[in-house]
Amino acid sequence: MNKTKIEFVCQFCGYRSPKWIGKCPDCDNWNSFVTEEFRKDSRKRFNSTHRDKVISITDIAVENIERITTGLNEFDRVLGGGIVPASLTLIGGEPGVGKSTILTQVSNKISENKRKVLYVTAEESTGQLKLRAERLGALSKDFFLIAENCLDTVFDEIKKFSPELVIVDSIQTVYLEDIPSAPGSVSQVRESAGKIMEFAKKTGITFFIVGHVTKEGNIAGPRVLEHLVDTVIYFEGDKGQNFRILRAVKNRFGSTNEIGIFEMTDSGLRDVSNLSDFFISNRVKNEPGSSMFITIEGSRPIAVEIQALVAQSNFGMPRRMAMGVDNQRLNLLVAVLEKKLDMPLFSYDIYVNVAGGLKITETASDLAIAMAIVSSFRNVPLNGETIFIGEIGLLGEIRSVSNLEARLKEAQNLNFRRAFIPEIRLNKIVLEEIVEIPKLETAIEMCFL
Repeated sequence: MNKTKIEFVCQFCGYRSPKWIGKCPDCDNWNSFVTEEFRKDSRKRFNSTHRDKVISITDIAVENIERITTGLNEFDRVLGGGIVPASLTLIGGEPGVGKSTILTQVSNKISENKRKVLYVTAEESTGQLKLRAERLGALSKDFFLIAENCLDTVFDEIKKFSPELVIVDSIQTVYLEDIPSAPGSVSQVRESAGKIMEFAKKTGITFFIVGHVTKEGNIAGPRVLEHLVDTVIYFEGDKGQNFRILRAVKNRFGSTNEIGIFEMTDSGLRDVSNLSDFFISNRVKNEPGSSMFITIEGSRPIAVEIQALVAQSNFGMPRRMAMGVDNQRLNLLVAVLEKKLDMPLFSYDIYVNVAGGLKITETASDLAIAMAIVSSFRNVPLNGETIFIGEIGLLGEIRSVSNLEARLKEAQNLNFRRAFIPEIRLNKIVLEEIVEIPKLETAIEMCFL
């Protein structure tokens, strides 16, 4: 006989408590506990039917995995070369960023190669999905739709015609009948994902599941959801911009160092192959407050423009605002400029922006940010054919960065002539002029004096 008891479960991390707690002791979120029925025998639903004996790793035969290519080169790149059969991939992103759009395009591309695809829409009707598919030109005969929230019914339909790819949109809106809690609850999300994983490995069918995100940008639901699946990819992008970034944070079948760049158009998402031209095509040369930098996203170098605006503050507390770079990093660089170069920035508002909307997290952009700030403060433009690469320490020194030769190679391809870099021995000098600088003060003296 199944025994059921009431427990309180954290919606964010899945922590269980026999009584209600205001603050979760595991993830420190307030008011995150909900009441759920917990079945003591629930673990029986996931008993494995596949049992192996202990074997030496040298005696294990490895099969060659034939990946399924989607036709979207940037999508395949993030997955490691294509979709792995019988895998489970979780894709998350903010509402409206394009998750359903890209999965509709992927479904159409795969079904055009005579592979059956089933799109399970638990949030929209089939008519709404058909309208999107018409706009995207995704009307393949092997592209099937079903509007259903019950996973048990979905599994029955899958068994009838055996598709090669199934997309569940979304995991927070489907449910299992034998779980008493509501769709989107911790138990439903965890148990539903577990059932999908078990079904995928047993049948060899590939699954994609869409996950909602919290206001912090993390996938909603228990953290075990991300641990359970084979691949976790995030779809990022500002709705005000026309480009999107697909980034893998977990991949059991490939690298997590690759990103995919897409441009949102009226007919759907389009691969962007030449990333540097995409981000610097509209830059204005010979204007104060602009500097050039080569960032590394995944394994690819991308040229971006760093813009800075320094204006006299009308209030007692000057503003420091950064878009595309870390605001705390901006405060640190301003403090170095004030202390080491005696620049009176304490009475000025400072705004820094990465043109194009790209977000830069690496410290190699420090030198470019500092030079853009000084350029705007002194109202003197920098040479438009010069790039700046280097991390700035608290003592004002220029520290080395990774992948420097790859950055300089990209600068050469874009016809930049000069580069300010840290003091480091290079195997190849690819630009006309390489300026190795030990301190920030040296770069400012060479560019502005």
